[in-house]
Amino acid sequence: MLFWCLTRLLPNIGRQAGSGFCRTQYLRNLSSSQRLRGVCQKATVITPQPWTQHGRSPGLGDSLGLKLLGFLAFSLFTKFAELEEEEKKDKEDDIILLLKRAKLSVMRGELVAADQILHQAIRLAHQSHNTQAIIYTYDMMANVAFLRGQLSNAEKLFKAAMSFLLAHGAKEDDNAVIEMSLKLASIYAAQNQHQLAIHGFQFCTETLEEKIQKQKDLPEEAMSAKEKANTRLLLGLCLDSYARYLLTTRQLDQALSSYQRALQLSREVQGDAHPQTIVLMSDMATVLDMQGRHDDAYGHVKRALELARETDHPDQHTVLCNLAGILMHQGHLVEAGHLYKEALKLAESKGDGEVVEQIKKGLQELSKTTSRAS
Repeated sequence: MLFWCLTRLLPNIGRQAGSGFCRTQYLRNLSSSQRLRGVCQKATVITPQPWTQHGRSPGLGDSLGLKLLGFLAFSLFTKFAELEEEEKKDKEDDIILLLKRAKLSVMRGELVAADQILHQAIRLAHQSHNTQAIIYTYDMMANVAFLRGQLSNAEKLFKAAMSFLLAHGAKEDDNAVIEMSLKLASIYAAQNQHQLAIHGFQFCTETLEEKIQKQKDLPEEAMSAKEKANTRLLLGLCLDSYARYLLTTRQLDQALSSYQRALQLSREVQGDAHPQTIVLMSDMATVLDMQGRHDDAYGHVKRALELARETDHPDQHTVLCNLAGILMHQGHLVEAGHLYKEALKLAESKGDGEVVEQIKKGLQELSKTTSRAS
């Protein structure tokens, strides 16, 4: 049940608007999906019933005048519908342009500008009753609010999105609902609302585990292998997020278990050399190191670094930093120092300030350890 995140829904929120997104389904309404696809590649939506013209035969007798009246009424109705459809198409073009501008602003880090653009887009989406645009725009607004640190606003937007999806027929185990539940759990974690965060993460992982079991034996004609794989990857994402939360709260055994399952899924679906698999290897090594299992940690992070170098992984500096820390804890201080310096150079070249700070702290700890050893 979704009581953990729906208990504080605003009144009438389902009638306001919502958003949804997912890797597993494409926009299905042809007139809208073909045009919005360039903006929202894989957005899960609740497809509205196609609008149809409801004409009726005059049926008022054999009078030629009445038949002509009926024909004229039908012609005027058809003309009005054509004008309405043309106006809707124009508004859709405007919405698409605004969404593209908003995405570009987000990529540039111009979040205030992105939010202003999205408010324009949502007004047009409501005016044209474009369900797909409403859903996607509200999702973007929630994500921008999250990036701006406006957690309460992001929470309301995601709740509105979820309520909208459920009200329009989405099931609780729909991947779009799961993804928004995951984001809500992450918001609660950031707000230190630990009970809600844990309920949210567990809802996501347990629901997806059950869903995967149901999908396991479905034939290809009922569900494609790609759809099944996408659900498994979503579970991996949920487990990864839950593990990071557990790590911050020092629940190391549970964090390790979640990382192990996430790594297993990533390997099975994407392979050892996939960027996400490499990150999970490195993160799991961090947990093992924190447990004092330095040799086990070294084996995982060493393999992660080998794959990161082979594939020119964008987070290679983070893996280097993790390996340096593990080597330091093993007592290999000189080698740890070399790797820290290599990691620092890479992190600075990429402008990754957060990892730069971590490396500097590692170097300080290394300096103290060296002093104590000598």
